[in-house]
Amino acid sequence: MLVNRTMIKICGMTRREDVVFAVNIGVDALGFILAKSPRQISLDQVRELTRNLPPFINRVAVVVNPKAEEVKQIERSKLFDYIQFHGSEEPEMLKNTVLKSIKAISIAGEEDLAEVKKYKGSADYLLFDTKIGSQTGGTGESFDWKLINELKLPYILAGGLGVENIEAALEKLNPRAVDLNSQVENKPGKKNHRLVRKTVEKIKKFYD
Repeated sequence: MLVNRTMIKICGMTRREDVVFAVNIGVDALGFILAKSPRQISLDQVRELTRNLPPFINRVAVVVNPKAEEVKQIERSKLFDYIQFHGSEEPEMLKNTVLKSIKAISIAGEEDLAEVKKYKGSADYLLFDTKIGSQTGGTGESFDWKLINELKLPYILAGGLGVENIEAALEKLNPRAVDLNSQVENKPGKKNHRLVRKTVEKIKKFYD
């Protein structure tokens, strides 16, 4: 059975104009990368980017193997609704955060699905992304969706999603949410508003 509508998150936000545009076209969540990345920003930058954000827009902190104190800083900042973990964090760290948690599982092959059992029950949501070599996330490529086709749990789909393949993703899978990033950019952290709009429109039209 299809959900009413797949929720939409745009990740890797670095510019105020991109945040405003995304909010105005009706996305549900914005992701801010605090880990080392071409899209990395600081807590102070997030504070400025999310100034006067309207209610009910979820803000997601993206981290990789954070220390406990870093998680506490994120919680104390009051800037976020979710923490999205992209490393090899212990399940206890996800359970103990006061914010809602997302655990990203990067997939190259079937063996990577062993992580589902490890984190199921610890994270509020699992997110499936693409792994290419040592690069996990932000690859601009999609993994083999057949690997997760039979999963009976709510999840977020990421990995090379954009105008060209978003409808196929929604037809073949039933993600609770999709995470857009590299396929809607001109370059890392600089969103292409035309591509963002077209992708969001296709998602919303799919459920009309």
